[in-house]
Amino acid sequence: MTRTARLLRLAGLVALVGGLVTVAILVGLPGRDELRSTMAGLGWWAPVACAGLYGVACLSPLPKTVLTLAAGALFGVAGGLAVVVCGALLGAVAALYLGRLLGRDAVRWLAGGRLDAFDARLTRHGIWAIVAARLIPVVPFTAVNYLAGVTSVRLRDFVLGTAVGILPATTAYVTVGAYGWQPGAWPLWAALAALVVLTVGGLLAERHRRGRRSANADR
Repeated sequence: MTRTARLLRLAGLVALVGGLVTVAILVGLPGRDELRSTMAGLGWWAPVACAGLYGVACLSPLPKTVLTLAAGALFGVAGGLAVVVCGALLGAVAALYLGRLLGRDAVRWLAGGRLDAFDARLTRHGIWAIVAARLIPVVPFTAVNYLAGVTSVRLRDFVLGTAVGILPATTAYVTVGAYGWQPGAWPLWAALAALVVLTVGGLLAERHRRGRRSANADR
């Protein structure tokens, strides 16, 4: 993910939260408890259906942020986190096997030449390469799924690394969704601060990676 893309994502998040706060103040929104009560009345299939929808979305490069925020709004922090993590793992594993079905050449074309470098990192670092790719996503989530399908990564390492790596950002986004219409709620601002830290960390990591690549190329 490029620096520009990260800055645009951060700006989009700020604009989205600002819009929700403005609407909540001027128009009013259904309360969090009312929404959760509605979802609870739909029974057990509601979170299952939402997790399935999230998994399908993970097969495409479309942004999943809105779905993550919605999960927090509908199910709260704990329930929304469970829905998103289960859906993301479902979609990640499905994309991994789809990548194996497509084959190495097709995935290399789709990923824009990132395959060999990613495979090399997996060979050197194993599960920690997956954790790093999820925690500070230099490569987009969906692309990592397809790339992993044609590398030597084990399914267990892929699933565990994905679950651990997506947890911080997912928790923050779900929390924003759960408290987005409560401008004074401290969890909202803590989550936004965490997202800023993750975004800045990603930018610094990308800058460091490019610097190392340039230094190696000059040798």
